[in-house]
Amino acid sequence: MELSIGEMMMVALAIVVLFGPNKLPQIARDLGQGVRKMRGAMEDVKTEILKETDNPVSEIKREIDKVKKAAMDFNPMGDLEKEALAKRSEPKIDLSESDTHEGPVSR
Repeated sequence: MELSIGEMMMVALAIVVLFGPNKLPQIARDLGQGVRKMRGAMEDVKTEILKETDNPVSEIKREIDKVKKAAMDFNPMGDLEKEALAKRSEPKIDLSESDTHEGPVSR
């Protein structure tokens, strides 16, 4: 909403006629405070909207980062290597020295 100089003069003249020149400074102060409050309220609303719209985006980014980290940590060959090392470290039992081993049984 843009006002030309002529329109602003008409508004100023109407205010002076309606309220008188003595109340003009108080009206200007009140009008300035009202404008400041409106701007502050608009900034609060804007900030709140940005927080709400940014929140799901940041959650999605965090989930993507978690998936990337899990993909980087995933090493199926590492699991196989661990199993192979575990089998190597198990003590081998010599069945020929065992009294309980009967060997292959044929039927």
